[in-house]
Amino acid sequence: MSFAERVAAYQAATKAFEEQVAALDHLKLDAKHPEGWSPRQVIHHLADSEAQSYARLRRLVAEPAGSIIHGYDEGAWAASPALGYETDPIETSLAVFSAVRAGTFNVLQHLTEADLARYAEHSERGRFTLDDLLRIYSKHPLDHGEQLAKALRGEL
Repeated sequence: MSFAERVAAYQAATKAFEEQVAALDHLKLDAKHPEGWSPRQVIHHLADSEAQSYARLRRLVAEPAGSIIHGYDEGAWAASPALGYETDPIETSLAVFSAVRAGTFNVLQHLTEADLARYAEHSERGRFTLDDLLRIYSKHPLDHGEQLAKALRGEL
């Protein structure tokens, strides 16, 4: 797959997740299997995860090779009452998701295939390339979109 096709796949994943959220029955936002996340929690997680990705991309592009990027404990974030994963409305998180994905898409349009080799050192994964970021975050909303569907079907 060419770089342009990969960037298009990234954008398509954004649109697919936004469409899945728009189609949600808002009365079922808190439906979940006892061991899984509810759609509400998934949407809040996606906003936080994408915000992390947004910052990581900028480090990969602007800072020297090997700069440090940090992981985060997504479970701890989801469990923190102050972050509101179980209680807050989804509209702000959906707006964050859409805005940071649009910002990332804008940056990706300025890059080339050769830029995929740019790298940083991830605190949990080690060497982390722009190629890794594009691969992971092209798939991430699709995986969580499926998680939304399963939660609503009671399958998580």
